[in-house]
Amino acid sequence: MRVGIVGGGITGLAVHHYLRASGVESVLFEAADEPGGVVRSAEIEGRVLDFGPQRTRLTPDVAGLVESLGLTEELREADDVPLYVYHHGRLRRVPQTPRAAVTTDLLSWRGKARVLLEPFTGPARDGETVEEFLTRKFGDEVARYYFGPLYGGIYGSRPGEMPMEYSLSRALDSAGIEGSVLTSVVRKFLNGREAPPIASFDDGLQRLPAALADAHEESVRLGTPVRAMHREGPGARFVLETAAGETVADELVVTTPADVTAGLLCDLAPDSADALRTLNYNPQVVVHLHSEADLTGAGYQVQYDEEFRTLGVTWNASLLDRDGVYTCFLAGSRSPEMVEWSDERLAAVAVEEFEEVTGRPARVLSVHRLERGMPAYDASWTALDGVSTPEGVHLCTNYTSRAGIPGRIREARATAETLAERQTADVTPRCTP
Repeated sequence: MRVGIVGGGITGLAVHHYLRASGVESVLFEAADEPGGVVRSAEIEGRVLDFGPQRTRLTPDVAGLVESLGLTEELREADDVPLYVYHHGRLRRVPQTPRAAVTTDLLSWRGKARVLLEPFTGPARDGETVEEFLTRKFGDEVARYYFGPLYGGIYGSRPGEMPMEYSLSRALDSAGIEGSVLTSVVRKFLNGREAPPIASFDDGLQRLPAALADAHEESVRLGTPVRAMHREGPGARFVLETAAGETVADELVVTTPADVTAGLLCDLAPDSADALRTLNYNPQVVVHLHSEADLTGAGYQVQYDEEFRTLGVTWNASLLDRDGVYTCFLAGSRSPEMVEWSDERLAAVAVEEFEEVTGRPARVLSVHRLERGMPAYDASWTALDGVSTPEGVHLCTNYTSRAGIPGRIREARATAETLAERQTADVTPRCTP
C-alpha cells in the first residue's frame, strides 16, 4: 500500500512520520517551500518569534515525537505561570486551583457560589451555543469573564456564535469529561493529575515540523502543490497531479485548510467540496512587541465586552525566556477587516493597547497576517454534516478534529494507525477451508 499525503503542516508531517515508522510507504506534498503550515518561526533582531502558535503542551504524543527526532536537548519548558483576563480596567488573575477560585477578584462572591450548582445541570443541549452552555452550567459571570474570554479567545470567535456540537463538546469529549465539568476538575486535582508542561524549542515551534521534514527528506516534496486528485475508475488507485508529474497512491490523507481541500475534492466528492467551501476561518493579525516590562505570567485575554481591538497577548518574555518579546493577537471575528490595515496602523493599535493594559512602553518587532488564522467553529461548521469522502480518502484536519499541536498530533497518530492496520489486513494470508 502507498499513501499520498497532501499538506506539510504539523498534521501531515506527523502522519507521514508515523506511517514510515510503521513500515507503510508514503509520500507527502506541500505547496509552500517551508514545512509547518501555520507553525512558523523566525529570528528578528536576534530574538526568536513565532507567527502562529506560541507554545504547546508536552503531551505524551508530543514528547514521543520530540524524543524520536532527537530534539530533547532543544526543548524549553515552562511552569504554569499566572494567566490573566483584562476586565473592568485591570488585569485579573485567572484561578487555576480550587483555592485560587475562592480568592479571585475576577468573579463576585455570588458568581463563585453559582458555580457550585454546576453538578446539578445537564449535558449540552441540541443547538446550544458555547455561551448558552457555559451560562446554564456555571452562571453568567463565569461564562462572560472566565471561560468565555479563554475559550473564545483561542479561536478569535465569540462564544455566542459557536455551536457546542462543533467546538467545546469535542474538547470535553477529548478530555474524558462526560458529566459534571466541576466534579471532573476537582477529581483530577485531588488525584494529583497535572497538565503536561508548556513547551517550545530554542529556535521556536517550527523546529518540530522542520525536524519531521528533515527526517523523511527523500519522501517530502516541499514547494510542490497538488493541483488535482482523481481516480481513473471506480475502485482504481488515486492519481495526484503536480507540476512534477503524476503520483499514484492507494490511500489519500488530506490535511489542508477547508477551502484548499474543497478544490482538491471537486472531482472525487463534489457535494463535500461545496460544503467545505462554506466553513469560516477567522483572520488573525500577529504583532510582536519588544518591551522592558517585567511582567510575570503567560499573558492575558481581553474580555470581549471591552473596547479593545486586541484579543490577547502572550508574554513570551516570562513564559519562555524570549528576551522582552510580547505577542499581540488582533482581528478575529470581532474585527476581521483589520487584516486589510497597513502595518503602521496595526502596529500603532498593538502598542497603544499594550501600554494601556500593562502601563509599560513597547516597540514593534514585526507585523504578520494570517488569512486563515484559526477555525471559527461558528454556525458554518454545521456544513460538516454534509461532508463525506470516498473510500480511501481520509480528512485529517483541524475542522474534523481539534486544533492545537497536541490535538493535531493525536489525530495524525490515530490516522496512521488505522492505515497501518489496513495494510496488515491486506497482506495477512487467509486460510481456506
